[in-house]
Amino acid sequence: MTTPIQQKESLASRSRRRLIRNSAGAALAAFGPHALAQSAWPNRPIRLIVPFPPGGATDIIGRALANRLSTTLTQQVIIENKPGAGGVIGADMVAKSPADGYTLLLGTSSTHSVGPALNPKMPYDATRDFIPVVHVANAPSVLVIGANFPANNVTEFVNLLKRNPGKYNFGSSGIGTYPHLSAEMFKWRAGNLFVVHIPYRGTGLVIPDLITGEIAFLMDSVVSAQTHIKDGKVKPLAVSGAQRSASLPQVPTFTEVGIKGLEISNWFGILAPATTPADLVARVNREFNAALKTPEVVERFFKVGADPAGGTGDQFKDVIRADHESWKALITRAGIKPE
Repeated sequence: MTTPIQQKESLASRSRRRLIRNSAGAALAAFGPHALAQSAWPNRPIRLIVPFPPGGATDIIGRALANRLSTTLTQQVIIENKPGAGGVIGADMVAKSPADGYTLLLGTSSTHSVGPALNPKMPYDATRDFIPVVHVANAPSVLVIGANFPANNVTEFVNLLKRNPGKYNFGSSGIGTYPHLSAEMFKWRAGNLFVVHIPYRGTGLVIPDLITGEIAFLMDSVVSAQTHIKDGKVKPLAVSGAQRSASLPQVPTFTEVGIKGLEISNWFGILAPATTPADLVARVNREFNAALKTPEVVERFFKVGADPAGGTGDQFKDVIRADHESWKALITRAGIKPE
């Protein structure tokens, strides 16, 4: 038999339990299922989408970061190459993926600056459909030709192209990509050269045709060109950017050889679907920033000619915006059209 005091204590206990349950329910309703999922992120493998084939600059940078993060996060960061349409296919896939931090894009100037400036009919909106998470690297481009091509420097090469308008081709990783537009800029700045564009699905696929002479030149990233240069398969003639590349110190800049207006570099960065919660974006930003400061990633980037970046998502947003506006102005001025 319970006493009146015991009955009061029992009622008070039930009231407390109801209050706790109601509070928990209210919190879940207020913050949604993301609140529970984010606290445990990551609790399964993360997909890092590289919108170009294996072996290119984006792939090399992505794998260096994925290897490090797989260790620090104790979850696999899996590189998935989704090439096609100059990076558009992979980027569009991420734009339409769940905003849960498990599908991220390693975007480039091609997917979010150059492409949108050249082609207004892309299937995604580079501004509205993504959240810039972190700027991971910058890399200049290098003008490369086949080892047996009959030119040994930029002056000889440009003179050959001028004497034979329309005879030669150049390759790129697709219409509207950074290699395409930087090559168009080279053609314009070198005297409105007439060279035919042949788009591929990635710059790595251009190399065999460059070696055989079917393609005259490629404006490749210093990152992905390194191996082919060291193997003697291609000859580097000049690099973009304001100064020589530390990984190709023997190669002059375009400015040094008398071609101005190519003080440009390609950026690489992590982007997430637009509705990704802010606290999850902040967590991903912290993890990538930490990876970019590790000796193994810094060394890997340095070896391939990429400069680690880092910073906040807002700073990365400013980089994308400024790069887009710059390319849009140059595309308009040069009269470059999508093919």
